[in-house]
Amino acid sequence: MKMTRGTIVRTVLLLVAIVNIGLQHFGVDVIKVEESEVASLLEYIVQMAIIVVGFWKNNSYTDKAMKADEFLKNLKESEEE
Repeated sequence: MKMTRGTIVRTVLLLVAIVNIGLQHFGVDVIKVEESEVASLLEYIVQMAIIVVGFWKNNSYTDKAMKADEFLKNLKESEEE
């Protein structure tokens, strides 16, 4: 069974966090990040994700999507009659 990219990324980030915690315990700050920087980065990531998902979900780019939109429009029009 093959691991997904998401599993690999989460595992690597977990290992980095564990190493950072261990080094902090011994007084060594390898990853110096302020809370405000983390908050700003997370806010930026969430905003970009909302923009990309909102734009992609509400627009039809492929021929199949455009045909499906037309089909749905026709279906709604036939229900109104």
